[in-house]
Amino acid sequence: MLRDKILKGLLGVSAVAALFASLATQAQSSQATSGATRPSGTQSSPSGAQGTSGSMGSTSGQSGTSGTSGSMGSSGMSGGTAGQSGSTAGQTGTSGTGGSTASGSTSTSTAGAATGSLSKADQKIVMDMARANMAEIEAGKLAQSKSQNDQVKNFAQQMIDDHTKALNDVQALAQSKGVTLPTDLDAKHKAMAAKLGNMSGDAFDRAYMSQAGVSDHKTVHAMLARDQSRAKDPDVKALAAKMLPTVEQHLNSAQQMPTAKGGKTSAGGDAAADKVTTGSKPKQ
Repeated sequence: MLRDKILKGLLGVSAVAALFASLATQAQSSQATSGATRPSGTQSSPSGAQGTSGSMGSTSGQSGTSGTSGSMGSSGMSGGTAGQSGSTAGQTGTSGTGGSTASGSTSTSTAGAATGSLSKADQKIVMDMARANMAEIEAGKLAQSKSQNDQVKNFAQQMIDDHTKALNDVQALAQSKGVTLPTDLDAKHKAMAAKLGNMSGDAFDRAYMSQAGVSDHKTVHAMLARDQSRAKDPDVKALAAKMLPTVEQHLNSAQQMPTAKGGKTSAGGDAAADKVTTGSKPKQ
């Protein structure tokens, strides 16, 4: 009987323990459910786990967004850089082309000033002026070395001085207009120089005054009068007008000057008959 009571008592205790265990399990299950549904369950492990997961998800989302945005920004920057480089290249190309065009224009303008500013006729006028002055300078130097007549020598020195100044003016004009001047005498004056070189004394004086003094100055005087009216370029016209009175004065002086031993002019005639009248007075 006693043993039966003890067994019954143990069974009762077991049943009570099982009941308490069941109640405890239900309580834990209820608490877990409550923690999962609470929005601010900071003390609940499930809620905390869910918050961590959410933060990680948000971080991943932000990282993904940042990555995409960064990639897009990087691509945009690369595109912008490429566009800027293209724009710079375009500007450089335009600048280069413009520079080339400007240079071409400058070259063309310079070439035009050098070779195209004078007509062929005006270029010839300038070259003829140069030849005429060169011929008088060379003949004057020859007379200075060969003549024994003071009047002839003085005349020759004036030819050297005046025609050197005139030649300098012609050279300055030619340089500004891009005209290449001759550097040697023409065939006619080379022959005259050779002829005079073989003469001496009165024969030389008469030949020099006849050719370089009278004949050449008549020719040049007529040439300059013609050039003054026919030249198209105003600078060429002005130079012809500037040279004309000097040539006229040289001609008149040559016509009036006697030879070393005779009373006749070097041209072999009366000075008054040979004198050219153009309306301007000879220089003193």
